[in-house]
Amino acid sequence: MLPFHQIRNYYLYRPSTDMRKSFNGLSGIISGQLGKNPLNGDLFIFFNKRRKQVKLLHWQGDGFVIYYKRLERGTFELPRFDDDSTHRLLTVQDLMLILEGISLTSVRKRRRYQQFPVN
Repeated sequence: MLPFHQIRNYYLYRPSTDMRKSFNGLSGIISGQLGKNPLNGDLFIFFNKRRKQVKLLHWQGDGFVIYYKRLERGTFELPRFDDDSTHRLLTVQDLMLILEGISLTSVRKRRRYQQFPVN
């Protein structure tokens, strides 16, 4: 089970990824392309070219965990990228919508009280 309550950041890697890559290959992308530390406890999200497969890589303190999902029909919808960046920070809510196949453009969030403004 993915420990969502322990994960601070969710990084979506924009370029398509070869799904044959495993722990070492994905860690190499994280450190080489994203300039992030794969051992810091963040979750990293990778999609293949057709957006039918996704891999999530997470360091759980004593080892890596890969979560892998392959769709039999349809594709994953990715959020919009405003610039030419290689990655984007997601919220856990956005990640869950993507994995469940809910269109990100049709989701409207209701206004809620926030003690501190979220950027």
